[in-house]
Amino acid sequence: MIKNRCGHHKGNSTEQLLDKKFIINKLDIIPGQIIIDVGCGNGHMAREFSLLTGNMGKVYALDMEPEVIEKLKNKIKAANIIPIITDITKKTGIKDHSIDLIYLSAIFHIFSDEQKKSFLKEIKRLLKPNGKLVIIEIEKKETLFGPPCNMRVSPEEMVQIIKMKLLSLSKVGDYFYMQVFENVDCSYFSM
Repeated sequence: MIKNRCGHHKGNSTEQLLDKKFIINKLDIIPGQIIIDVGCGNGHMAREFSLLTGNMGKVYALDMEPEVIEKLKNKIKAANIIPIITDITKKTGIKDHSIDLIYLSAIFHIFSDEQKKSFLKEIKRLLKPNGKLVIIEIEKKETLFGPPCNMRVSPEEMVQIIKMKLLSLSKVGDYFYMQVFENVDCSYFSM
């Protein structure tokens, strides 16, 4: 979603600017996986993930805006998509260590420093060992859309913030990059 300075989308979307086919191929989603689509918006990617995970899989479509989730509930036909009104920077209520992949597209830059810390705590709680975190962001340079540069995060900065094993960095549109991280720190299981 294209966000204003406060992080609210105004009905705009970056979806048409992304190479969705490349993204889907790069994620290697298989039947039976459990995926979270953070900031799901109109649910386009949640529906794509649903087709790939099949009846044995599950896709949690998360958004903070009740009207977005209500529209999605009325629109979806797949039984394996579960729309939830929630904030990924807080405890979501989804079962610990149950998620294979968490996907965020043009969302991370709106998090405050405190939200980033709580986001990291929540994704580590949710991800299975070797689960993947996929973050798509707008490049840290001036563009005609999106947030101001000072809100954007470069790939190098993202690695420093996420502190997970970086599996790949790819260009996924004229102004976008995608990083795939792997949850290899399983020390939290001993807590």
